[in-house]
This record gives sequence, structure tokens and C-alpha cells, in this order.
Amino acid sequence: MPETIRIAGREFRVIDLSDRLENATSGFEPSPHRIDYLRPPESPEVVHARRGVPVDVWPNGLGWATEIVTIPTHSGTHVDAPAHYGPRADGSRARTIDEVPLRWCMSDGVLLDFTEKPAGSGITAEDIEAELTRIRHQLKPYDIVLIRTDVSRHFKEPGYEMRHAGLTRRATEYLVDRGVKLIGIDAWGLDRPFDVMLEEHGKGDTKFWEAHLLGREKEYCQIEKLCNLANIPSPTGFTVLALPILLADASAAWSRVVALVEN
Repeated sequence: MPETIRIAGREFRVIDLSDRLENATSGFEPSPHRIDYLRPPESPEVVHARRGVPVDVWPNGLGWATEIVTIPTHSGTHVDAPAHYGPRADGSRARTIDEVPLRWCMSDGVLLDFTEKPAGSGITAEDIEAELTRIRHQLKPYDIVLIRTDVSRHFKEPGYEMRHAGLTRRATEYLVDRGVKLIGIDAWGLDRPFDVMLEEHGKGDTKFWEAHLLGREKEYCQIEKLCNLANIPSPTGFTVLALPILLADASAAWSRVVALVEN
């Protein structure tokens, strides 16, 4: 359920847009992760062996809880930096996640509904324009655009990474050319599934990974693996916070993404 908070005298509903990482899905994740848990009953002996803390200092023999997580930067809900797409078109170094301005990551949200698009299909610039017309919104610089496919409902099922519609290059360029610096999607990737792109590339119909590779020419970031976009009550009138963890020289970082809706 959404939480309610007060900031500077104003009341907001907080809608969590982030996926929960759990070991139950690690076996079929395209970017596998692993969480190892150390529970209070076991930790006194471990802490004694590693740090010399006597076992008998812990009340009732119960120590602390901690976890060791092995995880790629592109697991779970995360923000892709321009460095993920490769070097810039002129060969220069692309911006890493620790260099992405926070201004890009906190702004007015715009929700575009493409839930009727079938798996593997391309969301075109014309589709974007028609949806913006439908919701009566004119994009402005730094709007954070969220692409709703509802594929996040299948994140706990094998093969979910093949079930979404994705942005074409021209659709992505349409947004970036209007000052959008951060685009999110509730699917594994912003592009269409790999099998679709590879088939079309083999026929010479399209360029592989075309939405991502636009970022080599026109700098922007992505949020991938969003959830709960259906819980946002209107296509505009909300704020998105998508603050990535500061990882040195990384192509992406995990983020707890939320939408703030003023009551």
C-alpha cells in the first residue's frame, strides 16, 4: 500500500516503483544475483572467528544479522548511465553513473501507457506523439518519462525478458530531442527483446540495440525493471525520484525509485 509523508507542509502519497530482489528468481534472471544470509543464531560463532568477539557477549546467544550480496549492476531496478551504451560517437569517454547529474534523476513524471502493444513490438515516435496528445501533455526538459507495459507482473516468471514491447530508435530520439534525460520502463530493457532485434537485424530491417545505442550520439539515461506503474493515478501531476547508488566508474547502479503524488 502507498505510504503518506509530509514534506515542507505538503502531503504526498509515495508509490514504490522498484522491484524486490530475492533468491527465488536468481535461477532464471538474465543478470543473476545471489543473497547469502547470516542470521542472529549463527552469527556469534562467525563474528568470533573473524573478529575475535567472544560468543558469550551476545544476549541469549543471538548476534547480528547481515547479508552478502553478489549482484551485477544491471540487476533489479537500476539506472543505466551513458557509459553502458559504449563510448560516445566521437570516440570520447561516456559519462559513468557516479557522474550523472542528480538533476536528471528528480523531476516531473510523465506516464505513457503502451500496455496494448504486443510482446516484441516496437513503440514508435508516432506512438509516443499520439499518447502525449491523448493525455494532453507537452514535454519539457527534464521530464522523466515512464513507459508502461505491465510486463513487471511477470518478473517472477522465467522468460519475462522476452515479453515486452520496446522503444525504437526514433521514439527514443523523439523524447531525448525534447530535453528528456531519463526514460524508464517496467520491463527488462528499453529496447525490444533480443530475439526480435536479432531476427530483424539479420534481415537488414533494423539496427541491433537501437534505442540504447542512440545514447552514444545523444546522451541520456534509462531506468529498467520498474514496477507498479499501474498504481500511478494519472499520467502527469507526480514527481519521480530515481537516485542511483554512487558506484565509481560504473555503467549502472541500483535505485529505489518512487513516485510522489500530492494529496
